[in-house]
Amino acid sequence: MDFAINTIILIASFSFMEFLAWFAHKYVMHTFGWSLHRDHHFKEPDQTFELNDLYFLIFAAPGISFLFFGYHNGSYDPLFWVGAGISLYGMAYVFVHDIFIHQRLKILTRTQNTYLLAMRKAHKIHHKHLQKEHGECFGFLWVPPKYLKEAHLKKRS
Repeated sequence: MDFAINTIILIASFSFMEFLAWFAHKYVMHTFGWSLHRDHHFKEPDQTFELNDLYFLIFAAPGISFLFFGYHNGSYDPLFWVGAGISLYGMAYVFVHDIFIHQRLKILTRTQNTYLLAMRKAHKIHHKHLQKEHGECFGFLWVPPKYLKEAHLKKRS
């Protein structure tokens, strides 16, 4: 029973992070938090660190805190599994956004996976807006269906 409940908590926490990431991206990073996020839209080709990378620390803090306070002498309470879901989402973000989409490491450069191609396109559309206003595609793992359809059709042609 604990395994099922813990798994549900972990998956729910991970899933909620997609909404929270979208919300924070649209209503924090592209408004009053633009001073940290701006250089992500204007990155120099040889720039490895961005001020935007500080958001990683901001988002990691709750996950680490929940992991810490949810562990008690060899047992894990629900808070731990919330922290695990947040942390797994953070790891997915690093691998997908930083490594795959922005190619901080050159892997999957020639993928033909429809979902990955659609994700890359949606992010490219997001970056076509260089200012904080008029943005679109603020999500991370959820890709608007039009980009999935476009990627699927492009693969077939």
